[in-house]
Amino acid sequence: MKSSRTFKPNSSSDASFYRLFDIFALFLAFQCSALFYSFELTAHYMVAVLTVALSFLYCAEIFSAYRSWRAGKFKTMVLCAWGSLFIAFSILFVISFMFKFTESLSRIGLGLWFLLSVAYLYIWRFGVQLYKRNRRSLGMNLRNVAIVGATESAVYLYDEIEKNDELGFKFLGFFDDRKPERLFNNVKTYEISGTIQNAICAAREGKIDILYIALPMKADKRIADLLLQLGDTTVDVHFIPDFLLSNLIHARVEHVGDVDTLSVFESPFIGAREFIKRTEDIIVSSIILMLISPMLIAIAFAVKFTSKGPVIFKQDRYGLDGRKIKVWKFRSMSVTENSAVVTQATKNDVRITRLGGFLRRTSLDELPQFINVLKGDMSIVGPRPHAVAHNEEYRKKVEFYMFRHKAKPGITGWAQINGWRGETDTLDKMEKRVEYDLHYIKHWSLWLDVKIIFMTIFKGFKNANAY
Repeated sequence: MKSSRTFKPNSSSDASFYRLFDIFALFLAFQCSALFYSFELTAHYMVAVLTVALSFLYCAEIFSAYRSWRAGKFKTMVLCAWGSLFIAFSILFVISFMFKFTESLSRIGLGLWFLLSVAYLYIWRFGVQLYKRNRRSLGMNLRNVAIVGATESAVYLYDEIEKNDELGFKFLGFFDDRKPERLFNNVKTYEISGTIQNAICAAREGKIDILYIALPMKADKRIADLLLQLGDTTVDVHFIPDFLLSNLIHARVEHVGDVDTLSVFESPFIGAREFIKRTEDIIVSSIILMLISPMLIAIAFAVKFTSKGPVIFKQDRYGLDGRKIKVWKFRSMSVTENSAVVTQATKNDVRITRLGGFLRRTSLDELPQFINVLKGDMSIVGPRPHAVAHNEEYRKKVEFYMFRHKAKPGITGWAQINGWRGETDTLDKMEKRVEYDLHYIKHWSLWLDVKIIFMTIFKGFKNANAY
């Protein structure tokens, strides 16, 4: 049977080069630290080198460190490499502790190896980046790009090209057949360089290196005709999903026999990503529960002796894939509403106890949810769970609201650290919260989770909108 090859995974043409130089940098850093500190290269050190090298390559793949960085930022590329290095050395320390050969390794030597690796990974990347920038400043290695279709997606792409000059793109213009009054509003401020046929002619003459098609999907016949005419050119052609699809798509290709399918609504936590996310949740929640256990006991006693009612309030919420879960919280109200109608807490709400007001403002009432994380109902980072009654209300009012449930609900999230937490007394507040939640799901990475956790520590616990 003929295998499907309609879609192929994208990878950088320089990926092998980057992998080779990264491993060379790690080995060079190790050799330099060994010579400087004069320690013998025993079998334990060889195990250490192999552990760090393999762990680094594995983590680099998770962080997509070897994707095409012509369309990415140098700072992000370096941070991905450093993040992978940090995790690789953390894995080395765990393995050396488990197998009891930490005493055979020099701590100063390992520290020097780590610092030199940090430096070398940055230096060689900076050198390559500087070389490419110099070539592009001389007009070399520039690529002429044009966009067919003056649409919202086209404007977004153009803005990204203009903001990131390190891409080495020279923008030639928008090409569209429509009259100015039919164009997307923001495009009217830009000059249209010509018709679609002008773009085809320029591509045939070799004046365009990359052509982006930003026509709406409903223009399938025009797109098919355009691709047919571009078939006798050497231009690189890229299709930009229209604004609606680009907000939904998760860009994962599946194969059903010889038929290719492109996911639109799908959880990002599939396969290895699910394992990574769950491992993160177990490790982080276990550490936090051990650290805060005295605080949990103290708050439990305070709740018990300051107001009548249970210490823990278990409320029905929707979890992954819309399944009901019981979310644990310290009781902060004189009532425990869990019915079809739940009145959201407001400023100066009489139902909130004196201690409860403090617990809610500081988010201490949510600490028992780390037990939910350990159980597997929730995650450390994810969209905050709403009461079932609120879910049923807003799923009818906010577009793609239920897509939030393609990830486990979290103790903290991208929306919360950006200020969208607390009372949602207007529809636009809920829409902004959902917008940030969907952004998190669409762009999830281990690095993003780490970023959100650190931002929560410094700015996420207190918020003026939390009552």
